[in-house]
Amino acid sequence: MKKCQELILLDLGKNKLSGSIPMWIGESLQNLMILSLRSNHFNKTIPQNLCHLVKLHVLDLSLNHISGRIPSCIGNFSSMKKNEDEDTYFTTVDYYELGITDYDDQVFLTWKGTLSSYKSTLRLVKIIDLSSNKLIGEIPRQITQLNGLVLLNISRNNLSGQIPSEIGKLVSLDALDLSRNHFFGKIPSSLSKVDRLNTLDLSNNNLSGKIPTGTQLQSRDEASYEGNPELCGSPLLKKCQEDKEATPPPHLGDDRLENEDELIVTKGFFISLAMGFVVGFWGICFTLIFNKSWRYTSFKFLSNVEDWCT
Repeated sequence: MKKCQELILLDLGKNKLSGSIPMWIGESLQNLMILSLRSNHFNKTIPQNLCHLVKLHVLDLSLNHISGRIPSCIGNFSSMKKNEDEDTYFTTVDYYELGITDYDDQVFLTWKGTLSSYKSTLRLVKIIDLSSNKLIGEIPRQITQLNGLVLLNISRNNLSGQIPSEIGKLVSLDALDLSRNHFFGKIPSSLSKVDRLNTLDLSNNNLSGKIPTGTQLQSRDEASYEGNPELCGSPLLKKCQEDKEATPPPHLGDDRLENEDELIVTKGFFISLAMGFVVGFWGICFTLIFNKSWRYTSFKFLSNVEDWCT
Protein backbone atom coordinates (compact mmCIF):
# COMPACT_ATOMS: atom_id res chain seq x y z
CA MET A 1 0.00 0.00 0.00
CA LYS A 2 3.01 2.30 0.12
CA LYS A 3 2.57 2.77 -3.62
CA CYS A 4 -1.02 4.09 -3.25
CA GLN A 5 0.26 7.63 -2.93
CA GLU A 6 -2.90 9.24 -4.29
CA LEU A 7 -5.13 7.77 -1.58
CA ILE A 8 -7.43 10.36 -0.04
CA LEU A 9 -9.46 8.13 2.25
CA LEU A 10 -8.21 5.09 4.16
CA ASP A 11 -10.80 3.39 6.34
CA LEU A 12 -9.68 0.12 7.96
CA GLY A 13 -11.98 0.39 10.93
CA LYS A 14 -13.64 -2.45 12.78
CA ASN A 15 -11.30 -5.25 11.78
CA LYS A 16 -8.86 -7.39 13.72
CA LEU A 17 -5.68 -5.65 12.65
CA SER A 18 -2.92 -5.71 15.24
CA GLY A 19 0.67 -4.59 15.79
CA SER A 20 1.86 -1.00 15.61
CA ILE A 21 0.46 1.63 13.25
CA PRO A 22 2.65 1.49 10.11
CA MET A 23 5.08 4.38 9.83
CA TRP A 24 4.81 4.34 6.02
CA ILE A 25 1.27 5.78 6.27
CA GLY A 26 2.73 9.15 7.22
CA GLU A 27 5.65 8.84 4.81
CA SER A 28 3.93 7.68 1.61
CA LEU A 29 0.24 8.60 1.86
CA GLN A 30 0.59 12.34 2.28
CA ASN A 31 -2.58 13.07 0.30
CA LEU A 32 -4.72 11.40 2.96
CA MET A 33 -7.61 13.49 4.20
CA ILE A 34 -9.37 10.78 6.17
CA LEU A 35 -7.61 8.09 8.19
CA SER A 36 -9.75 5.74 10.24
CA LEU A 37 -8.18 2.80 12.07
CA ARG A 38 -10.88 2.63 14.75
CA SER A 39 -11.89 -0.53 16.55
CA ASN A 40 -8.87 -2.72 15.90
CA HIS A 41 -6.05 -4.12 18.03
CA PHE A 42 -3.29 -1.66 17.22
CA ASN A 43 -0.81 -1.12 20.04
CA LYS A 44 2.40 0.75 20.85
CA THR A 45 2.57 4.50 20.23
CA ILE A 46 1.20 6.94 17.67
CA PRO A 47 3.94 7.31 15.01
CA GLN A 48 5.43 10.78 14.70
CA ASN A 49 5.25 10.33 10.93
CA LEU A 50 1.47 10.75 11.00
CA CYS A 51 2.14 14.44 11.61
CA HIS A 52 3.26 14.67 7.96
CA LEU A 53 -0.36 14.26 6.88
CA VAL A 54 -0.97 17.99 6.65
CA LYS A 55 -4.14 17.53 4.56
CA LEU A 56 -5.80 15.37 7.18
CA HIS A 57 -9.37 16.28 8.14
CA VAL A 58 -10.27 13.16 10.11
CA LEU A 59 -8.01 11.13 12.39
CA ASP A 60 -9.81 8.28 14.13
CA LEU A 61 -7.66 5.90 16.18
CA SER A 62 -10.29 5.12 18.78
CA LEU A 63 -10.97 1.73 20.38
CA ASN A 64 -7.46 0.30 20.12
CA HIS A 65 -4.65 -0.45 22.58
CA ILE A 66 -2.41 2.51 21.70
CA SER A 67 -0.14 3.71 24.49
CA GLY A 68 2.41 6.47 24.99
CA ARG A 69 1.83 10.20 24.61
CA ILE A 70 -0.09 12.27 22.09
CA PRO A 71 2.62 13.65 19.73
CA SER A 72 3.16 17.39 20.14
CA CYS A 73 3.52 17.64 16.35
CA ILE A 74 -0.24 17.10 16.12
CA GLY A 75 -0.39 20.83 15.51
CA ASN A 76 0.99 20.18 12.01
CA PHE A 77 -2.43 19.16 10.69
CA SER A 78 -2.80 22.44 8.84
CA SER A 79 -6.13 21.48 7.23
CA MET A 80 -7.62 21.38 10.72
CA LYS A 81 -6.52 24.96 11.31
CA LYS A 82 -9.01 26.34 8.83
CA ASN A 83 -12.52 27.24 9.84
CA GLU A 84 -15.21 25.44 7.90
CA ASP A 85 -16.34 28.71 6.28
CA GLU A 86 -12.87 29.25 4.81
CA ASP A 87 -12.37 25.66 3.72
CA THR A 88 -12.78 24.25 0.22
CA TYR A 89 -15.17 21.46 -0.53
CA PHE A 90 -12.44 18.87 -0.73
CA THR A 91 -14.75 16.03 -1.80
CA THR A 92 -15.20 17.95 -5.06
CA VAL A 93 -12.32 20.35 -5.64
CA ASP A 94 -9.48 18.07 -4.59
CA TYR A 95 -10.90 15.10 -6.44
CA TYR A 96 -11.01 17.07 -9.67
CA GLU A 97 -7.41 18.09 -9.15
CA LEU A 98 -6.56 14.41 -8.93
CA GLY A 99 -8.65 13.52 -11.99
CA ILE A 100 -11.45 11.87 -9.99
CA THR A 101 -14.93 12.96 -11.05
CA ASP A 102 -17.42 10.33 -9.87
CA TYR A 103 -16.20 8.97 -6.54
CA ASP A 104 -18.65 8.92 -3.64
CA ASP A 105 -16.98 9.17 -0.24
CA GLN A 106 -18.35 7.29 2.72
CA VAL A 107 -16.85 6.74 6.14
CA PHE A 108 -18.24 5.66 9.50
CA LEU A 109 -17.43 8.00 12.39
CA THR A 110 -18.50 8.16 16.00
CA TRP A 111 -20.27 11.45 16.62
CA LYS A 112 -21.58 12.22 20.11
CA GLY A 113 -21.61 8.55 21.04
CA THR A 114 -23.33 7.36 17.86
CA LEU A 115 -21.68 5.58 14.92
CA SER A 116 -22.88 7.30 11.76
CA SER A 117 -22.16 7.20 8.05
CA TYR A 118 -20.85 10.40 6.44
CA LYS A 119 -20.91 11.21 2.74
CA SER A 120 -21.60 14.71 1.40
CA THR A 121 -21.07 16.32 4.81
CA LEU A 122 -17.47 15.14 5.08
CA ARG A 123 -16.14 18.64 4.35
CA LEU A 124 -17.72 19.81 7.61
CA VAL A 125 -16.20 16.99 9.64
CA LYS A 126 -12.83 17.77 11.22
CA ILE A 127 -12.25 15.23 13.90
CA ILE A 128 -9.55 13.90 16.18
CA ASP A 129 -10.80 10.83 18.03
CA LEU A 130 -8.24 9.03 20.19
CA SER A 131 -10.73 7.70 22.72
CA SER A 132 -10.65 4.31 24.45
CA ASN A 133 -6.91 3.72 24.31
CA LYS A 134 -4.09 3.69 26.87
CA LEU A 135 -2.59 7.10 26.21
CA ILE A 136 -0.68 8.85 29.01
CA GLY A 137 0.77 12.28 29.67
CA GLU A 138 -0.73 15.72 29.12
CA ILE A 139 -2.75 17.23 26.30
CA PRO A 140 -0.15 18.86 24.01
CA ARG A 141 -0.75 22.62 23.84
CA GLN A 142 -0.16 22.47 20.07
CA ILE A 143 -3.59 20.91 19.72
CA THR A 144 -5.15 24.28 20.57
CA GLN A 145 -3.79 25.62 17.25
CA LEU A 146 -6.31 23.48 15.34
CA ASN A 147 -9.04 26.09 15.39
CA GLY A 148 -11.00 24.25 12.69
CA LEU A 149 -11.60 21.17 14.86
CA VAL A 150 -15.27 20.31 15.17
CA LEU A 151 -14.88 17.29 17.45
CA LEU A 152 -12.12 16.38 19.90
CA ASN A 153 -12.54 13.12 21.78
CA ILE A 154 -9.71 11.85 23.96
CA SER A 155 -11.89 10.21 26.59
CA ARG A 156 -11.25 6.87 28.31
CA ASN A 157 -7.47 7.07 28.47
CA ASN A 158 -4.90 7.57 31.23
CA LEU A 159 -4.17 11.19 30.40
CA SER A 160 -3.28 13.57 33.22
CA GLY A 161 -2.16 17.13 33.88
CA GLN A 162 -4.26 20.25 33.47
CA ILE A 163 -6.57 21.15 30.61
CA PRO A 164 -4.65 23.70 28.48
CA SER A 165 -5.71 27.26 29.32
CA GLU A 166 -5.74 28.06 25.58
CA ILE A 167 -8.41 25.47 24.80
CA GLY A 168 -10.80 28.34 24.11
CA LYS A 169 -8.92 28.89 20.83
CA LEU A 170 -10.76 25.88 19.42
CA VAL A 171 -13.58 28.17 18.34
CA SER A 172 -15.15 25.68 15.91
CA LEU A 173 -15.68 22.91 18.50
CA ASP A 174 -19.11 21.37 18.49
CA ALA A 175 -18.22 18.43 20.76
CA LEU A 176 -15.48 18.05 23.39
CA ASP A 177 -15.07 14.85 25.41
CA LEU A 178 -12.28 14.64 27.99
CA SER A 179 -14.09 12.26 30.33
CA ARG A 180 -12.63 9.29 32.22
CA ASN A 181 -9.04 10.48 32.50
CA HIS A 182 -6.98 11.91 35.35
CA PHE A 183 -7.07 15.62 34.55
CA PHE A 184 -6.77 17.91 37.57
CA GLY A 185 -6.88 21.62 38.33
CA LYS A 186 -9.48 24.16 37.28
CA ILE A 187 -11.61 24.25 34.16
CA PRO A 188 -10.08 26.98 31.92
CA SER A 189 -12.29 30.07 31.73
CA SER A 190 -11.54 30.33 28.00
CA LEU A 191 -13.75 27.29 27.42
CA SER A 192 -16.82 29.38 28.18
CA LYS A 193 -16.11 31.46 25.06
CA VAL A 194 -16.52 28.56 22.61
CA ASP A 195 -20.01 29.55 21.50
CA ARG A 196 -20.53 26.62 19.09
CA LEU A 197 -20.02 24.00 21.79
CA ASN A 198 -23.08 21.74 21.93
CA THR A 199 -21.67 18.65 23.64
CA LEU A 200 -19.28 18.75 26.60
CA ASP A 201 -18.19 15.92 28.86
CA LEU A 202 -15.58 16.50 31.58
CA SER A 203 -16.88 13.81 33.92
CA ASN A 204 -14.83 11.35 35.97
CA ASN A 205 -11.59 13.28 36.34
CA ASN A 206 -9.97 15.08 39.28
CA LEU A 207 -10.99 18.62 38.36
CA SER A 208 -11.48 21.12 41.17
CA GLY A 209 -12.55 24.67 41.88
CA LYS A 210 -15.46 26.68 40.58
CA ILE A 211 -16.97 26.03 37.16
CA PRO A 212 -16.28 29.22 35.15
CA THR A 213 -19.25 31.50 34.60
CA GLY A 214 -20.68 31.42 31.09
CA THR A 215 -23.75 30.23 29.25
CA GLN A 216 -21.81 27.48 27.48
CA LEU A 217 -20.80 25.93 30.81
CA GLN A 218 -23.74 26.70 33.11
CA SER A 219 -26.34 25.42 30.63
CA ARG A 220 -24.93 21.87 30.78
CA ASP A 221 -26.47 18.93 32.49
CA GLU A 222 -24.93 18.00 35.82
CA ALA A 223 -23.73 14.73 34.25
CA SER A 224 -21.15 16.69 32.23
CA TYR A 225 -19.21 17.36 35.45
CA GLU A 226 -20.02 14.42 37.75
CA GLY A 227 -17.19 12.34 39.13
CA ASN A 228 -15.10 15.41 40.05
CA PRO A 229 -15.54 15.60 43.87
CA GLU A 230 -13.69 18.92 44.23
CA LEU A 231 -15.64 20.70 41.50
CA CYS A 232 -18.32 23.19 42.57
CA GLY A 233 -20.68 25.84 41.28
CA SER A 234 -23.62 25.86 38.89
CA PRO A 235 -24.96 23.58 37.43
CA LEU A 236 -23.72 21.34 40.26
CA LEU A 237 -25.66 21.42 43.53
CA LYS A 238 -22.39 21.77 45.46
CA LYS A 239 -21.74 25.44 46.21
CA CYS A 240 -18.26 26.89 46.32
CA GLN A 241 -16.79 28.11 49.61
CA GLU A 242 -16.51 31.71 48.40
CA ASP A 243 -20.20 31.68 47.50
CA LYS A 244 -21.10 30.46 50.98
CA GLU A 245 -19.06 33.23 52.61
CA ALA A 246 -20.48 35.90 50.31
CA THR A 247 -24.09 34.97 51.11
CA PRO A 248 -25.02 35.44 54.82
CA PRO A 249 -27.65 33.15 56.36
CA PRO A 250 -31.24 34.43 56.08
CA HIS A 251 -32.04 37.38 58.43
CA LEU A 252 -28.58 37.17 60.01
CA GLY A 253 -27.99 40.87 59.41
CA ASP A 254 -31.39 41.86 60.85
CA ASP A 255 -30.89 39.69 63.94
CA ARG A 256 -27.47 41.17 64.52
CA LEU A 257 -28.92 44.70 64.36
CA GLU A 258 -31.75 43.75 66.70
CA ASN A 259 -29.30 42.30 69.21
CA GLU A 260 -27.17 45.43 69.03
CA ASP A 261 -30.27 47.62 69.57
CA GLU A 262 -31.28 45.54 72.57
CA LEU A 263 -27.78 45.88 73.98
CA ILE A 264 -27.83 49.64 73.54
CA VAL A 265 -31.31 49.98 75.12
CA THR A 266 -30.28 47.87 78.10
CA LYS A 267 -27.18 49.91 78.84
CA GLY A 268 -29.03 53.21 78.42
CA PHE A 269 -31.78 52.09 80.71
CA PHE A 270 -29.47 51.24 83.58
CA ILE A 271 -27.36 54.36 83.11
CA SER A 272 -30.47 56.58 83.15
CA LEU A 273 -31.83 54.77 86.18
CA ALA A 274 -28.62 55.29 88.15
CA MET A 275 -28.28 58.95 87.18
CA GLY A 276 -31.93 59.62 87.98
CA PHE A 277 -31.57 58.07 91.40
CA VAL A 278 -28.41 60.05 92.19
CA VAL A 279 -29.84 63.37 90.95
CA GLY A 280 -33.19 62.84 92.60
CA PHE A 281 -31.90 61.64 95.95
CA TRP A 282 -29.14 64.16 96.41
CA GLY A 283 -31.21 66.94 94.89
CA ILE A 284 -33.85 66.51 97.65
CA CYS A 285 -31.26 66.03 100.38
CA PHE A 286 -29.29 69.14 99.44
CA THR A 287 -32.48 71.19 99.24
CA LEU A 288 -33.56 70.14 102.73
CA ILE A 289 -30.12 70.79 104.18
CA PHE A 290 -29.61 74.28 102.73
CA ASN A 291 -33.24 75.57 102.67
CA LYS A 292 -34.55 75.95 106.25
CA SER A 293 -38.16 76.70 105.35
CA TRP A 294 -38.41 73.66 103.03
CA ARG A 295 -36.91 71.51 105.75
CA TYR A 296 -39.52 72.61 108.34
CA THR A 297 -42.30 72.19 105.79
CA SER A 298 -41.14 68.66 104.93
CA PHE A 299 -40.86 67.60 108.54
CA LYS A 300 -44.31 69.04 109.29
CA PHE A 301 -45.75 67.15 106.29
CA LEU A 302 -44.19 63.89 107.45
CA SER A 303 -45.47 64.48 110.97
CA ASN A 304 -49.00 65.07 109.67
CA VAL A 305 -48.79 61.89 107.58
CA GLU A 306 -47.70 59.95 110.63
CA ASP A 307 -50.61 61.33 112.68
CA TRP A 308 -53.03 60.57 109.87
CA CYS A 309 -51.79 56.99 109.58
CA THR A 310 -52.10 56.37 113.31
